[in-house]
Amino acid sequence: MNENRVPSHVAIIMDGNGRWAKARGLPRTEGHQKGLEAAKRIVLAARKEGVKFLSLYTFSTENWKRTTQEVGFLMSLIRVHLTKELDFYRENEIRIVHSGDRAGLPGEVIIELDKAIEDTKHHHALTVNLAINYGGRDEIVRSVQRLCRTDSPHIDENAIQQSLDHPEIPDPDLIIRTGGEMRLSNFLLWQSAYSELYFSPKYWPDFMPEDFHAALADYAHRERRFGAAH
Repeated sequence: MNENRVPSHVAIIMDGNGRWAKARGLPRTEGHQKGLEAAKRIVLAARKEGVKFLSLYTFSTENWKRTTQEVGFLMSLIRVHLTKELDFYRENEIRIVHSGDRAGLPGEVIIELDKAIEDTKHHHALTVNLAINYGGRDEIVRSVQRLCRTDSPHIDENAIQQSLDHPEIPDPDLIIRTGGEMRLSNFLLWQSAYSELYFSPKYWPDFMPEDFHAALADYAHRERRFGAAH
């Protein structure tokens, strides 16, 4: 693929874990476990393709509405993954950052998250942005709240942008959603104003590097005008 047409920032709504499990008569937790394996292989695929930033919608602010058992499993899965995969991040020069409201996360998850962020902060091959306890509307509200706490708050588009969780990360060029649904589901609402959208019918656990490549190839043939005329 032409290097000039590789998106700098790809964001993924990893949808379909529960339905993948249900279709196979398995518990939803098995779908989440397989979804984590899919995330790892797509992280490697993104690095290989030359993507510089990869945002993964890991746990939304709305996901707390799920059963206590499922939420507990997801939090444990995130914590264990962060602990176990540090060597994976080191070997592949992957930097970890977090988007979302830290205040709502369990203490043990924050500890492992901070450890991964600190340990990988000097890596430059690929930045993986884990959106955990994340909601697009919530991020905008928190951005405005940060501005209001300054001595002389001035609120315009640039001020809000600079107060987002990671203003240094460029807006996503491409947003991929798996699972057949066609909506953003409160993901990167501010940043997605001019993002290209790609929807895959595949459930996330079945999403492979070749599917990721197909999404990037589709993106490469699109004309981005950012509101300008032809």
